[in-house]
Amino acid sequence: MRFIDEAKIKVTAGNGGSGSVSWRREKYKPNGGPDGGNGGSGGAVIFVADANLNTLIDFSFAPLINAKNGNNGEANLRTGADGSDTVRVVPIGTQVFYNEELVADLSVKGARWIAAKGGRGGKGNSFFKTSTNQAPKKAQPGFAGEVFEFNLVLKSVADVGLLGLPNVGKSTLVSVISQAHPRIADYPFTTVRPSLGVVLLEDSRRFVIADIPGLVPGAHEGKGLGLQFLRHVERTKTLAHLLDMSAVDQGAWAHIDPDEIEEQRIIDEALKQFEAIDRELRLYSEELASRPRVVVFSKADLPIASRAAKLAESAFKELGHDVYLISSQVGTGLSGLKERLFSLSHTETT
Repeated sequence: MRFIDEAKIKVTAGNGGSGSVSWRREKYKPNGGPDGGNGGSGGAVIFVADANLNTLIDFSFAPLINAKNGNNGEANLRTGADGSDTVRVVPIGTQVFYNEELVADLSVKGARWIAAKGGRGGKGNSFFKTSTNQAPKKAQPGFAGEVFEFNLVLKSVADVGLLGLPNVGKSTLVSVISQAHPRIADYPFTTVRPSLGVVLLEDSRRFVIADIPGLVPGAHEGKGLGLQFLRHVERTKTLAHLLDMSAVDQGAWAHIDPDEIEEQRIIDEALKQFEAIDRELRLYSEELASRPRVVVFSKADLPIASRAAKLAESAFKELGHDVYLISSQVGTGLSGLKERLFSLSHTETT
């Protein structure tokens, strides 16, 4: 199923009920005074951020959201019942745009936002009674509820974002260090939506990690999985950039003795793989590309990964990035990586 991270919707709050024109009817008092009650208020449309959702697909299939109208006022000064609110849950990280302007950012669990306010109920004729007008024959109609068309955009909320070309092991890493269970297979674009997982450390420390789907050259222009996934990186505080040296030459390097490959070529291939994604980040947002980032060589159980990490470390340090060597399969280096990612994602910037 396609990941839905945008939806156009129309919200319509309830109209207020009309006020009542009514007169008291009591024994021996045929000309009783006005007793028309006020109309009830219309219901509102309210959005609430829910951690159990990760897609806007429900809004894509049902874009019209309506709240109930208020009831009309009645005799004996009875106010009409208020219309019930319509409360819709949205994923944490949902942004609401009106005419291309951001009007709400539901980035915290339980955050509530009134998308459309209900109309006020009209006044009954009893409201208009004065010393000079003892028998008013008018009442107000209910006021219309607000109506808006919004564009919803979902941006994942995570402390750490995993980047890398397709099929470098991001989904596997998330599944090993967190409770997330992303789909994993040996072909590109296994991940078709960001998968979030909570990584638990000692002393009750934790951080949220997001497996951002594979990017390709031209992603900043919408190629591959494109802009819809680059936007999910925007909220992350730290980036972990995975490299898979075993994928070079269509996987041939996984079966070659790394000592037979020229050192400079190994370094160049590592930088080439890194720069393919780094370029997309910079074309999309220089600020995003400048956030704290670590370079992670995956599949440490393969000789080429270990050799590449050692040879390319100084080159990446010159770029300002620490280098880590891990294996999601056997657990090599995961503890140190988790500690570093926690430290970077919980460091206050000034």
